[in-house]
Amino acid sequence: MPIRPEPGSRVATDPHTSSAVCIPPHKRVKSIALVGAGGLLGAPLRYQLGVWFPHTSGAFPAATFAINITGAFLLGILLEGLTRLGPDTDWRRYVRLGVGTGALGAFTTYSTLAVDTDLLLRGHHWSVAAGYATGTVVAGLVATATGIAVAARVRSRRSEPLA
Repeated sequence: MPIRPEPGSRVATDPHTSSAVCIPPHKRVKSIALVGAGGLLGAPLRYQLGVWFPHTSGAFPAATFAINITGAFLLGILLEGLTRLGPDTDWRRYVRLGVGTGALGAFTTYSTLAVDTDLLLRGHHWSVAAGYATGTVVAGLVATATGIAVAARVRSRRSEPLA
C-alpha cells in the first residue's frame, strides 16, 4: 500500500508496482550531504578542543564534559527554536539535519564519555568515573532544558507587542 506523502516530501515511483512512494529523509542524498557537511565542522572543532585541553589519566575529563554540555545546550536552543517556527519540513528540516544532527552530533562525543568512563573504572578511579558519567547525563539534561527555556523566552519576546 503506498504511503501518503506529507506536504513538501519527495516522491518516487516504485519500479515494481509503479505506485508513488515517499522517500524518507534519511535516504535522501541532500539530507545525507547536510549531515556530512555539518559533521565536517563539528568533529574537527571537538578534536581541536581536546588537543588544547587534554586531561591526564585518572583525572576528570573536563574538556569532554564541557563539549557535551555545550552541545546539549545548543541542541536545546536549536530544536526549540525550529519547533516554534513551524513543522519539521523544508528549510527547518535541513537546518536540523545539518546543524543539529551533523555539526552538533559530531561536536558532542558521548562515545568518548563511554570510553573515558571505562578507562577511569579500569584505573580504579571509581568516584571520578561515577561523578563524570552521572554528572554528564544530569548536566546534559539541565543544559538541554536551559537551552529550550532560552529559545522559548527569546521567541516569546519577539512575538510580544512593543509598548
